[in-house]
Amino acid sequence: MSHVTTALHDYPKNPVTLEAVYDPGPSRWLWLVKWLLAIPHYVILAFLWVAFLVVTVIAFFAILITGGYPRALFGFNVGVLRWSWRVAYYAYGSLGTDRYPPFTLADVPDYPAHLEVARAEEFSRGLFLVKWWLLVLPQLLVVLFLTGGARFTGGLAGLLAFYAGVSLLFTGRYPRGMYDLNVGLHRWAIRVLAYGALLTDVYPPYRLDQGPSEP
Repeated sequence: MSHVTTALHDYPKNPVTLEAVYDPGPSRWLWLVKWLLAIPHYVILAFLWVAFLVVTVIAFFAILITGGYPRALFGFNVGVLRWSWRVAYYAYGSLGTDRYPPFTLADVPDYPAHLEVARAEEFSRGLFLVKWWLLVLPQLLVVLFLTGGARFTGGLAGLLAFYAGVSLLFTGRYPRGMYDLNVGLHRWAIRVLAYGALLTDVYPPYRLDQGPSEP
C-alpha cells in the first residue's frame, strides 16, 4: 500500500484542472430539449473559438519573442475552454447538470463545472515550436476518440452521455460509474487541448483520472 501511495504522489501536478459536482438525479426529460436550450451558447462559442485560434497565433509569436504568454490573452483562451466545458457539462458532453450555464468567460464558483489553467511566467521557446503540431499529435488522436475534438460532445464521452440520458429517462438516475468515466474523458481532452494551444509546457499524461475531482 505504501508503494502505491508513493507512486501516486510521484505523479506531477498538472496545471490544467477540470472538476465538477455530481448530481445523481437530473431531470428525466430535460436532456431531450437541451439541444434547443443550448443554441445561444453554441452560436457564441462558434465566434469565441475563431477568436481562440487568432489569439493562439498571436500568443505563438509573443512566446517566440518574449518567452511569455500575455496575461490577457491567456485569460481569454482559458475562458473559452471554461465556457465550452460548462456548456458540454450541461448539454450533450456530459448531461451532468440541469443548471443553465452562465454567459461568461470567468469562473462561476457556485456552478457545478469548473476549469482552471495555471499560468507559467516563462515558456520554453524551443518546446513550443514543436509541441503544438508534433508532440501533441498522438494525444489529439486520442482526444478525437474520447470527446470528438474541441466540441466535447462526440466520441466515447458523447456516447456515454447518451446512455446516461436513456438511464435518466427510465430510472431517474445518472449511473455514478458512467459519470466518473465521462468526466475523466473530458479531463484528459482538456489537458491535451491546453497543451496544444500553448497554454502549458507540461505534457498531458496518458492517464484517465476519473471522477468529479482532480486526483
